[in-house]
Amino acid sequence: MSIEEKQHAIINDFSMFQDWMEKYEYIIDLGKELPQLIEEEKDDSQIIEGCQSRVWLKSEYKNEKMCFFADSDAIITKGIIALLIQVFNDESPQNIASSSLFFIDEIGLKEHLSPTRANGLLSMVKRMKMDAIKIINYKK
Repeated sequence: MSIEEKQHAIINDFSMFQDWMEKYEYIIDLGKELPQLIEEEKDDSQIIEGCQSRVWLKSEYKNEKMCFFADSDAIITKGIIALLIQVFNDESPQNIASSSLFFIDEIGLKEHLSPTRANGLLSMVKRMKMDAIKIINYKK
């Protein structure tokens, strides 16, 4: 499934909910399903700068694809990073770097977050794209 198809699937999932309380519950459930990083992986080099909560992101490059692993000390933030992982996992660095994340606006996520959480969301996207760009530059 392409990045675009994954985003449409998320939009479809969110369309089933009547209000934002249900959508928040869904995001929290996604966060609970995200495998936890082991404590040794939660070091300062993995922290995403610019997030209100502490968010750790680990990226790996295997078989021409990016794999992301994350954890957070805030359950809603963990759910948000889980959504991003759903979209970017198992994609090429080139696809990640050039992608446009339209699902965030389509489901109304950014407008239902506090300004600091919305900034954190942008920081998460930026970090994931930067990790992909590092791989692209390394391969040159």
